Amino acid sequence: VQLQASGGGLVQAGGSLRLSCAASGHTFSSHVMGWFRQAPAKEREFVAAIRWGTGSTYLSDSVKGRFTISRDKADKTMYLQMNSLKPEETAVYYCARGNSYSTSPTGYDYWGQGTQVTVSS
Repeated sequence: VQLQASGGGLVQAGGSLRLSCAASGHTFSSHVMGWFRQAPAKEREFVAAIRWGTGSTYLSDSVKGRFTISRDKADKTMYLQMNSLKPEETAVYYCARGNSYSTSPTGYDYWGQGTQVTVSS
């Protein structure tokens, strides 16, 4: 299984970005895909997750109403639409695959390389 995250960049506060996570390898019908972020000197933080088979979604309280997670099963790609971004959300954003829903990074066994998101004030 390989995960490739992309779509990061520099955006002003209040702006939007759309992250993508392209997956290859084993099919994911029974798995959960998630997004985490990690700012310098901070722990990796859960952002959102989606059940690949059903499409059920989970969002952290801090991003509800602003972020949307989705997936395209045919393309094996997961997305994170981020709106109304805040400077404190500057971080490296990682996608990951897990066997079941979890907000802990330890619940995920495959990780993408991360994509940098920088939100300027």
